[in-house]
Amino acid sequence: MLKSDRNPGGPPIEVFDGLRAQLAANRAQFYRDVPIPFYGCNRPGATISHGVVDNWWRQRMMGGAIAHYECIKVFSETDFTEDLMQIDQPTLVMHGDDDQIVPISDAAPWPPNCSSTARSRSIRATRMGWRRCTPNRSTPTCWLS
Repeated sequence: MLKSDRNPGGPPIEVFDGLRAQLAANRAQFYRDVPIPFYGCNRPGATISHGVVDNWWRQRMMGGAIAHYECIKVFSETDFTEDLMQIDQPTLVMHGDDDQIVPISDAAPWPPNCSSTARSRSIRATRMGWRRCTPNRSTPTCWLS
């Protein structure tokens, strides 16, 4: 995900350094703030489920602080392109086009020479935890195309 020669559209390391600084400064508040864009609660017309946000916070606070800190490095700096190119089974990779945590434009593109059995789909008007926030929204139509 990090900006690199292979992913020139990715965010610079300073973005992730900022996340690590926020997490280290006040972990509890960090985990109150992150679910708002994760679940799209900051979008016009969105409703905030305090139960979902509280559950997010509870789950994260049970984890280890050092593991969470290191996780930012792993999800931002690990390049899985070579692993993805090894996929030889039918695979569906989905990415919401309203994802504020990992915007499609910031994520590395699906490798063009990946297995012909893999499909990449963008889900319109969808963000990270879409199933939690829109449980009545059944299978997105792009899953079927």
